[in-house]
Amino acid sequence: MADRSALIVRGGWDGHQPVETTDSVIPFLEAEGFTVRVEESTAVYADASYLGGVDLIVQTNTMNTIEPEELAGLIGAVRAGTGLAGWHGGIADSYRNSADYLHLVGGQFAHHPPRAPKEQLPGEQSDNYLPHTISIVPDRADHPIVAGLSDFDLVTEQYWVLSDEYNDVLATTTLAARDFDPWHRSVTTPAVWTREWGAGRVFVCTAGHRLEILDDPNVRTIVERGLLWASR
Repeated sequence: MADRSALIVRGGWDGHQPVETTDSVIPFLEAEGFTVRVEESTAVYADASYLGGVDLIVQTNTMNTIEPEELAGLIGAVRAGTGLAGWHGGIADSYRNSADYLHLVGGQFAHHPPRAPKEQLPGEQSDNYLPHTISIVPDRADHPIVAGLSDFDLVTEQYWVLSDEYNDVLATTTLAARDFDPWHRSVTTPAVWTREWGAGRVFVCTAGHRLEILDDPNVRTIVERGLLWASR
């Protein structure tokens, strides 16, 4: 019998496949003993009486907006012990208009470098798919989210995120400085991190642009472990 509750909040830009990716984690959550509720709107965040009993919020809601009372409800729930978890733009590029939300999750998408101009097909998502490595932070290699995993390679969007030192960074990625880029040296940015906020836990994995990336065995392992780690 299920003894924990999970809330999936999804929406925003369809290019990130919010329905397909969140549907793919529901069987895992149910197998781990969660009852799962799915909402297509952030309005549920304003229901404090409901959120108080939620153990885990899984959010996939890219480039959207949130009302003040909804954000207050989300932050209040996390501070009281509800976990918040997600991947890619669904959590790291959700509500650009809210500093309080950025403070909660600890990182904001800033850029994903494009392929070389001569390799681009203008307007295609693949214009921004680059081969890159996700590197496990050696000092955090025993953390339960990444334990037993090694560095791995992906061909997808490589997120440059703006973050702070309060994050517990479990994995990073290094963005090269190419001759056509405006930056002049390589930049290492968090790719997987956790954050403790009040009594709650936050988990973010920047990989997961579409279902085929979430289905990479390394990404899937990190995300599934991250969901369990964040849960109350």
